[in-house]
Amino acid sequence: MRVLILLTCLLLPISAYGACEGRDLRLEMSSEERAELDKALSSIVFPEGNHWIARKDNTVLHLIGTLHTNDERMGDVVERLTPTLSKADAFYFEITQEEMDAFERDLAQDFSPVMITSGPTLIDLMAEEEWAALSANLAERGIPRWMAAKMRPWFLSMMLGIPPCLMETPDFDRGMDARLTEIAKEHAIPRHSLESVEELIAMFDSHSLEEQVQSLVRLAGALQSGDDQLMTMANAYLEEKHAEIIQLAKIQGQRASGLTPQEFEAEWEGFEDQLLVQRNNNWLQKILPLKDQTVVIAVGAGHLADTHGLLRQLELAGYKLERAPF
Repeated sequence: MRVLILLTCLLLPISAYGACEGRDLRLEMSSEERAELDKALSSIVFPEGNHWIARKDNTVLHLIGTLHTNDERMGDVVERLTPTLSKADAFYFEITQEEMDAFERDLAQDFSPVMITSGPTLIDLMAEEEWAALSANLAERGIPRWMAAKMRPWFLSMMLGIPPCLMETPDFDRGMDARLTEIAKEHAIPRHSLESVEELIAMFDSHSLEEQVQSLVRLAGALQSGDDQLMTMANAYLEEKHAEIIQLAKIQGQRASGLTPQEFEAEWEGFEDQLLVQRNNNWLQKILPLKDQTVVIAVGAGHLADTHGLLRQLELAGYKLERAPF
């Protein structure tokens, strides 16, 4: 998500990285791996499509699944979407550009929202071998050992998922959200947030420090992302296969974690509940009251699919859904 990418920029020396040059991991899957992925996808509702129109009475919602990192291929997509979206009455983003900019300015002066400000550090809360492995992985991302020891575990979990090479990708944070913001600005369309940065951080901090550490240790191997994962995600996104992105990450994450399937499933459910289910439910409290207008809802594509996804929840609320060109 964009807030974590921005935090990364503030914390890390950009010169430490090289540009991303990954490969699409789906092309190297065995027939057994492909079958496993297809089986996982078969039970998911609304697994594809980055542009859906939800209609109810005189209310029209254009749901756009976004990718928060830049890919030059998005330019053609935006060109196709602009004639339709530029007629909207309002845009709703996870968090607007203005609110993100304000938070970034505040964070430049005070890093406490992502730091352990009192009590034991991660060195004290982890076994020696666990800390050695984690700090080595974070060092590859430019985070020195002394700094990592004082960071909130939820933040480090997210940092592991950001490929180090990303920081030298041109305009790396000009993802679909940023490009849609440009449309709204150009046409003077009001923009609103579905959540605040403070609410997001409070959700991440809702578990105790000890619980966060335990989850970080158990999922560290699964959370790490590199050039290949980034390329795979971008390609699948532009193919509008958002559920495939999540299910592939889950399958590969289980293998990388070293956990039993049962152990990993428990950790994954908690991860998914916090990042997707809870946030979707919170956002619906702002989306469902919208009446008699045409609105663009631009959120990460991973929030669209499955029974907890926005599409299914809107369908249950009486909206008629139609997949639209992207």
